[in-house]
Amino acid sequence: MAAEKGTISLIKADVGGYPGHSQVHQELIKRAEECLEEAKGKGLLIDYRVMRCGDDLELLMTHRQGTNNETIHKLAWDTFLACTEVAKRLKLYGAGQDLLVDAFSGTVKGMGPGVAELEFVERPSEPFIAFMGDKTSPGAWNLPVFRIFADPFNSSGLIIDPKMHAGFTFDVLDVKKNSAITLACPEEMYDLLMFLGAYDRYMIRAIHRRADGEIAAVASTDKLSLIAGKYVGKDDPVLLVRTQAGFPAQGEVLEAFAFPHLVEGWMRGSHCGPLMPVSFHQANPTRFDGPPRVIAAGFQLAYGQLVGPVDLFDDPAYDETRRMASRIADYMRRHGPFQPHRLPLEEMEYTTMPQIMARLADRFKSLG
Repeated sequence: MAAEKGTISLIKADVGGYPGHSQVHQELIKRAEECLEEAKGKGLLIDYRVMRCGDDLELLMTHRQGTNNETIHKLAWDTFLACTEVAKRLKLYGAGQDLLVDAFSGTVKGMGPGVAELEFVERPSEPFIAFMGDKTSPGAWNLPVFRIFADPFNSSGLIIDPKMHAGFTFDVLDVKKNSAITLACPEEMYDLLMFLGAYDRYMIRAIHRRADGEIAAVASTDKLSLIAGKYVGKDDPVLLVRTQAGFPAQGEVLEAFAFPHLVEGWMRGSHCGPLMPVSFHQANPTRFDGPPRVIAAGFQLAYGQLVGPVDLFDDPAYDETRRMASRIADYMRRHGPFQPHRLPLEEMEYTTMPQIMARLADRFKSLG
């Protein structure tokens, strides 16, 4: 008899910041835990953890319902609604801001919350890492995920591990055209980099191991501005990565975040800044609402039970990365409203730029 598949669902939303955009109030976390505990008691969930990164509420759930399951997504949606009511009572900032529609319609994808889900049969030992970002967009994962699964200078397992040696396939989404392409590394590495370097438009959705097609990683890809048609906050993405025994080692996965690369987001979602890997308690972006943060929660999965989390960036080995990120933040901030600190105009189309252009349109004179 084949082993039963299990599912990890990581679903996040900003339903109220405390204060401003820096943290999630403990009462929201408590309310979310009550909702998920009730679902676990009914047998819908095997296990869960409620976490937060900056002002984003993160629901990590294990179950047997598969990915894109309406019941699981409805549970997450209802939990966010319940937490929004708490946020409104406490007059928290941006209460319910990531809930972009009035009624649930099958899954939360396209409704505001970010989603990453993995379905697989557990290995004899099943470690994984849940990455959660704040004040940035899904394109923030492009560089580290490429290094994890395609760069042998980062991940020696690509050379040493027979299961990894054939490489991985990258499922890449074009968020502007809502289309996707799958590219295989190492053969199509240069083609892949052509897309991944444009992280505002092309974003990694999933990674599979070429040797057997096994799922290795999955990321959220929703861009709130494209859904809402206006700026409603940055997308604050999530990422699930399986590690060890035929996948990149935990240390290889984490090493990809030792360089604080520039990502879009930061203040009002309209600036570029360094992605700073921090411990759970340091995920409180306050400097110009940033700089952008990422946390790494490490787990062992045991028959669907979550053993953890371990705060994987709570390590002095990342102190220099954080110092570098602070220096980069100093440099970028001195540009003020000029590029490259502020995003290009095409990325500002969901802010006040359209109103300004409409007001000044008749003052532009043709020189031709």
